[in-house]
Amino acid sequence: MSTTTTKTKSTACNGEIEEELKNALSFKQFDVVSDDSDHHYLHSNNNNKKDGRDCIIAPSSQAHKKIVQEWRILEKSLPDSILVRVYENRVDLLRAVIVGAAGTPYHDGLYFFDFSFPPDYPTRPPHVYYRSHGLRLNPNMYANGRVCLSLLNTWTGKKSEKWNPNESTVLQILVSIQALVLNEKPYFNEPGHSMLGRAIWEKKSQAYNEDVFLLSCKTMLFLLRRPPRNFEVFVGNHFRDRADSILRACIAYMDGFVRVGYYKNNNDNDGSSSSSTSSSSVEVSDRFKASMEKLYSELLIAFQKSGASVGNFVERLKVEKRTTPSRAPQVAVKKKKQQPGIAKKVIWKLKRVLGVGKSKAGVGANGIVET
Repeated sequence: MSTTTTKTKSTACNGEIEEELKNALSFKQFDVVSDDSDHHYLHSNNNNKKDGRDCIIAPSSQAHKKIVQEWRILEKSLPDSILVRVYENRVDLLRAVIVGAAGTPYHDGLYFFDFSFPPDYPTRPPHVYYRSHGLRLNPNMYANGRVCLSLLNTWTGKKSEKWNPNESTVLQILVSIQALVLNEKPYFNEPGHSMLGRAIWEKKSQAYNEDVFLLSCKTMLFLLRRPPRNFEVFVGNHFRDRADSILRACIAYMDGFVRVGYYKNNNDNDGSSSSSTSSSSVEVSDRFKASMEKLYSELLIAFQKSGASVGNFVERLKVEKRTTPSRAPQVAVKKKKQQPGIAKKVIWKLKRVLGVGKSKAGVGANGIVET
């Protein structure tokens, strides 16, 4: 390939990224859109369609009026970490994304939910589907998309916690999911795991947070490959902006500098320090390290393709290749056979994507090591 052709493609790519960044700056928290083609409830039994026509919620109905009121509340009162799209031709549908909060294993992740309002709304709460990509990263959010929450009447709870037609709103649902479901210690969301503070349960909670972060990273990859309609610009910009922090967190967690979920970015050079860490290391399972190493390389490549500046992180893998043989003696023989090969494969993939020099052929590893 000629130098001129390479420069032309590079210029075109940079132009596309600049255009996306320009669009991202004007991306609204709440907006009315027309494309509902990938909405979950268009393809389910609860989609409120009749004979292939639009929703059966008539403009003159109480449900329609209430939904429009909900739109006004959302447009005015959404927190910065929640964005919503509603549909001009399907008033009964809604899509929302929640940004994972700092201090939780969901930090920097994006979690999408599709809503469908029943014809008798607000007598009954809306149906809510979590776009899980087949992953269960919370006791309240199933791999099949089911969301268990008292406010949705999908979980037992006190009467005061359940849906109230006169008071409850979509905004309350979204804020509840963000604060009560996607929280610091989701392990304790599960019934029977309520002994907060007991050492054995806290250890299980830490292990669960490791799994949650791995699945959250996997979700990031799914979203970058195929972002939900009407959120393409937002997803791309979000991960371009946060790629550095996410990769630093991955390194800090793998190296045991900070407990999973508690990384705080101080813009250090190696991702190893955090305001929430001390000089002592945190115990991290071998399973988590192995899974995180695989996902780290996948994230690095995906972020680079999205236009994020990730050049400084390639050296991390080269260092890992040099230091791997010094690990525990009991697995030294096994590591000598396996680990250098993994490092070479990862570096080959990165060089191929980043266009750095020549490399030996190899096949990259995907996914999470399952228990």
